[in-house]
Amino acid sequence: MQSFRTELENPVVERDIIELERKIREFREGRVDEERFRSLRLARGVYGQRQPGVQMIRIKLPYGRLTTRQLRRICDVADEYSTGKLHITTRQDIQIHYVSLDRTPQLWAELERDDITLREACGNTVRNVTASATAGIDPDEPFDVTPHADAFFRYFLRNPVCQEMGRKFKVAFSNSEADTAFAFMHDLGFIPKVEDGQRGFRVMIGGGLGAQPMPAQVAYDFLPEDQIIPFAEAVLRLFDRHGERSKRFKARFKFLLKAWGLEKLMEEVEAERKALPYPNYPISQEGFEEVVLPSNLELPKAEIADQAAYKGWLATNVQVQKQSEYRSVSLKVRLGDITTPTARLLASLVNEIAADDLRLTINQGIVLRYVLPEHLPYLYQQLSRLGLADAGFDSTLDITACPGTDTCNLGISSSTGISEVLEDVMREEYPDLIHNQALKIKISGCMNACGQHSMAGIGFHGSTLKSGDAVAPALQVLLGGGVLGNGEAAFAQKVIKIPSKRGPDALRLILDDYDANGQEGEYFHAYYQRQGKKYFYALLKDLGNSKNLTPEEFIDWGKADDFVPEIGVGECAGVVIDLVQTLLFESEEKLDWAEEALREKRYADSIYHSYTALVNTAKALLTGKEVATNTQAGIIRKFDEEFVETGEVSLEGSFADFVYRIREEEPTPHFATAYLAEAEAFFEKVKR
Repeated sequence: MQSFRTELENPVVERDIIELERKIREFREGRVDEERFRSLRLARGVYGQRQPGVQMIRIKLPYGRLTTRQLRRICDVADEYSTGKLHITTRQDIQIHYVSLDRTPQLWAELERDDITLREACGNTVRNVTASATAGIDPDEPFDVTPHADAFFRYFLRNPVCQEMGRKFKVAFSNSEADTAFAFMHDLGFIPKVEDGQRGFRVMIGGGLGAQPMPAQVAYDFLPEDQIIPFAEAVLRLFDRHGERSKRFKARFKFLLKAWGLEKLMEEVEAERKALPYPNYPISQEGFEEVVLPSNLELPKAEIADQAAYKGWLATNVQVQKQSEYRSVSLKVRLGDITTPTARLLASLVNEIAADDLRLTINQGIVLRYVLPEHLPYLYQQLSRLGLADAGFDSTLDITACPGTDTCNLGISSSTGISEVLEDVMREEYPDLIHNQALKIKISGCMNACGQHSMAGIGFHGSTLKSGDAVAPALQVLLGGGVLGNGEAAFAQKVIKIPSKRGPDALRLILDDYDANGQEGEYFHAYYQRQGKKYFYALLKDLGNSKNLTPEEFIDWGKADDFVPEIGVGECAGVVIDLVQTLLFESEEKLDWAEEALREKRYADSIYHSYTALVNTAKALLTGKEVATNTQAGIIRKFDEEFVETGEVSLEGSFADFVYRIREEEPTPHFATAYLAEAEAFFEKVKR
């Protein structure tokens, strides 16, 4: 490995990066097992690619916000450590690919010089907190949710409550009832409300996509803003304790909510409140209303050669801000991919013409803010030179697609290839769709819905079709999804599976049928509901015939050779398989963290580290007996059955009573000190 050095001002961040470098070294030397190491690197944004020997790096950008300085820093890192291409994700992150594992600590250190983190961008943690890209400038918003998304991100980053949960946990803040951040499909979703002059949120809970999409339920019609973080912490504590840890596809929070029901969950949340460090958590607005505008607004006049294209761009990509003297401008970034030279030129253009506050969008675009109307011709001219002036942002022609088989282990068939073809078909044959922002097309490379196909009017996910002994790339067609507003939505239904090469024909049939038979003003999801699944199956049935496949249909979009299904092991929410010694080592490490937090008077953190050490230590003994341990609550219960009740481990009372003091005691210095001492004594007893 290369020698590693870092000179960062933040000692917490510096320790994080040095730890990653140490763990990589120990992994290379065979002192850390692969599964354990995977968990650690994922929580640091380092994700294994489909291609062996290289990594995808996910850069965590809370609510998609970027300054031009940060964008230039990311470009520098991508050029030095990657391929010079940035990929904008549906969670407002940026990913770079083909990075050497050994260089990731130095890469991270370079990013942190401009306050950019990789921490908890992947893994079983609270993922990037997303928010409406127009937060703070939308005329329809009750208030700016940017401070709330920022406070949520900062509170739970490195928080011991959510470092090693059974699965990932996703959070979104919409800025109005239009629900443009899709609160309905998140573990926790927030929609702003004002009641009697007080700010608060409609709180949605337990939503999710994937193979089994579930709509979120309403936890509160109105929760005051200073209660959202305590409520979220209580929920995360329960998910950490009771969430599934062995059966990967049942480990999301939505399955815990389904098993318990909302009423029981809310009762457990209330019972958890006593142990929380803050009964309320005020959200500061300070600094978020400051806007950094260009100092020189003398710009050259621009001559627009194609006035029709310019007017189309104005109609679809430019919006009036609530600061009515300004406009926001949305950039359509095809497939979310942008090269570093283009990104640098965009950064310079933003410094020249807009606020130093770019927002990445959940449909893989970019929003520029605070542009003066008289500067729009010049901006359009410059964006055209960068290839970023396509009209139709967030329209039917603006397809969302995950990377699929380009880089992802779980990709089954090409999502990017079919996306490009479908956009070309619509641009040539259905150009008016650039004005339709109600009908969305979304594509994923597999059923896991990173491209959000199950909430699209027209959705596709990668699959396969057998024809004799051969296998062809296929698309599962889903129809009828859409955002209804205020936390409600319709999920798309699976209609039929077709060969991938027939995707354009399927799209033509669907669009032509909708144009011919849809009623005036009828949205596509309403049309789908009126006609029904059987109607659309009959419409597309001939395309699903796998007995008449041509040689070309055994080759996926963008590929030259016959299709070979290659599905690896997904990592982003993988479950860790622990060995006894590894578990005991981790318990000791967590006890050290508990002691450090106690010294720093972070009593709630210390208590939670002690709690995790107790559970890990119990799991080590149960693992030695080959006893299944699906949840933390199950570990606690089974330790009593296997060890305490049999007399193998002597305790005063049950292990459950001992451990669950965490939810019965307030996080005081006295309890934190006592709980740590008891956890250390228990560890030593078990170790002996």
